[in-house]
Amino acid sequence: MALSLVRIDDRLIHGQVVEGWVPALGIERILVVSDDAAGDPTQAALWNMSAPESVELRIESIKNSVDIVRHYASDEAKTLILAAGPKEILALLVAGVTLDEVNVGGLHYAAGTVQLGKAIYLTEDDLQAFRGIAARGVRVEGRAVPDETPIDLLSVIEDRGAAAGG
Repeated sequence: MALSLVRIDDRLIHGQVVEGWVPALGIERILVVSDDAAGDPTQAALWNMSAPESVELRIESIKNSVDIVRHYASDEAKTLILAAGPKEILALLVAGVTLDEVNVGGLHYAAGTVQLGKAIYLTEDDLQAFRGIAARGVRVEGRAVPDETPIDLLSVIEDRGAAAGG
């Protein structure tokens, strides 16, 4: 399978991706799955400038990404799928995309979030989306860069739920 990494990171393309994951995994192309990003030509132009020249970059809506991800999963090029949050990944899964594992690199602090990792802050909607992802048999790890020790994010979510009585 050519999906080398499926990553959730609210910053999408930035240093950890470009300097860490792309060279570590030999990434040849990046697909950003985001309705917001696909609808923002200014931001898309900035991300195109941020991506390494040797890496193909596509920015697509969730709907347009379903068939693209399926195709990328079956060809040879090493691919990084990037989404800004878990709702995008859950939408792909609901649409029938098959994934084994999702990496969560960064979901940054905002009012109303709870911290579950070094740079992983989740809203209640995020927690529900991750539970939906887990219900489809997908492993979820929290890890910012390739040489960091991953955490089992779903265990942390469930431990939080048990501690909160839910």
